[in-house]
Amino acid sequence: NGIYINPAYAGYKENLNLHMFYRNQWTGIDGAPKSMSLAVDAIANSGNVGLAFQVSSDKLGAQNNLAAYGNYAYRIRLNDEGTSRLALGVGLGALQLGIDGAMFNPNDPERDAPTGNQTAIVPDARAGAFFSNEHFFAGFSVDNLISQYIELDKYAFIPQPKAHFYLTAGAMVKLGDGLKLKPSFLIKDDRKGPTSLDLNAFFLFGNRLWLGGSYRTGVKLYEKNHLQNNLSNLNSAIAAVEFYATDKLRIGYAHDFSVGPLRGYSSGTHEISVGFTFLKPTVRMATPRFF
Repeated sequence: NGIYINPAYAGYKENLNLHMFYRNQWTGIDGAPKSMSLAVDAIANSGNVGLAFQVSSDKLGAQNNLAAYGNYAYRIRLNDEGTSRLALGVGLGALQLGIDGAMFNPNDPERDAPTGNQTAIVPDARAGAFFSNEHFFAGFSVDNLISQYIELDKYAFIPQPKAHFYLTAGAMVKLGDGLKLKPSFLIKDDRKGPTSLDLNAFFLFGNRLWLGGSYRTGVKLYEKNHLQNNLSNLNSAIAAVEFYATDKLRIGYAHDFSVGPLRGYSSGTHEISVGFTFLKPTVRMATPRFF
């Protein structure tokens, strides 16, 4: 669901849409990341406005974060049918940043380290653009626009948020009756750490079953002087399936296979997702929403 990274995606499906997922990363490794999120979006003003709300929780070792955003997208018609649109979106919300000092190693104590839970709540914003028509989509977005500038000096052990930039694009290609291919890519960068690239390819069978996979790796798009050159890429291959149990309900599962340095230490990553679309029986979309 594109709303997790781009507020301009709000309202794309042009129905009231509910989506949730749970992700358990690098299973078998203590303190490995765990994430869950819930998002709901819909349209207003005859489809020219998209509205969304999302809440997410992320836990990594002693670090735990909670985020909530309200999103607004202005969806500009580029043709008379409304099947081609450019959306400009903004999200406003807050982050609760936390650290659990009880999980620190007592054999290697740090001065002034917290002994219990330490939390800070900061405002935040994000913004993005999203273009789509029947055959192609592209988007760009950035998050942590405000929280990256909030001083957290008194919370020395809470990591400072930093802006993440997302660039994505893809297409829908008809291969035959009842068979379509959706290739796409996603680039994620924070200007400090390694840049990641996802290459994706998914087949759609009879508008009911998605089957496909992704390959995630690190790429060097520009010089980062502060980044050491001998870092190993945490590459992974991903297999995924999503099934439309009904016209309204879809259920998905994805499994990441580590193919880099974590291979042999982790049994992979598991992600489960559920989506529900509240279809209006009297309203027919001009074109199906495959992105």
